[in-house]
Amino acid sequence: MEDNSADDKVLEATHRSLAHGVPPSDSSRLFALATAGGIAIGAKEGRTVLFGRNRPEVHVCVGEDDRRVSRQHGALTHQSGQWWLRNTGRLPIRLPESRWLFGAEEPVPLVEGYTPLFLRGTRGREHLLELYVTGPGGQRPTSRHRDLTQPPRTWRLTEDERLVLTVLGQRYLLHEARPQPLTWRQTAEQLTDLRPEAGWTTKRVEHLVVAVRNRLSRDGVPGLTRDEVGEPVGNALNDNLITELLLSTTLVPPDLSLLEG
Repeated sequence: MEDNSADDKVLEATHRSLAHGVPPSDSSRLFALATAGGIAIGAKEGRTVLFGRNRPEVHVCVGEDDRRVSRQHGALTHQSGQWWLRNTGRLPIRLPESRWLFGAEEPVPLVEGYTPLFLRGTRGREHLLELYVTGPGGQRPTSRHRDLTQPPRTWRLTEDERLVLTVLGQRYLLHEARPQPLTWRQTAEQLTDLRPEAGWTTKRVEHLVVAVRNRLSRDGVPGLTRDEVGEPVGNALNDNLITELLLSTTLVPPDLSLLEG
């Protein structure tokens, strides 16, 4: 395995996490680090960093003792001024925001700064590969220690919408493992117990939730329409809706107090 250059640098297993940042450099570089060590490599057209289980045949060894990790699980290649990640292994690679990259898919570009990758192993193990890309001239993303925190975009809900969505998504707010939305019927029945005078029905619940999904979809939230998700839809639309409401802090665990009647 030959792809070395004078500006390459071996990162020892004791190297601190790349999440803490990387040293300044005179040129654009890729840093890749696993528990067994890693490499820092200068950007040059066509340069490739291989990672996987087979230490003698890769630049960065990941999951050396785990046969679920492929001997060569992935490649990082510099093309057209950017680093690209390709999966060459049997199992998918998990990227930030729960995105999965499979072997048959096109490579994805890496952004400047820090990116963690996770390779799933045996018995629920996950092997971490940390990546850090510095920009042209070796610049790192600017520190913003004193900047005001940018708040998430929260969505305005009516009183009825907040109540219905809290009931629908209560398993998420309760931090249950692998939560799913309640059914229309379950939601309507619980709403009837909470507010019997309000005349809740499955159709009324469905129309209200669909109206919220459509409103957020028009404002640019992805994954809230059948055309985007495809058939069979199942719970995907409501799962995506509740996930957006949680990530935007529109719904928060204290909203569970609404279920106390």
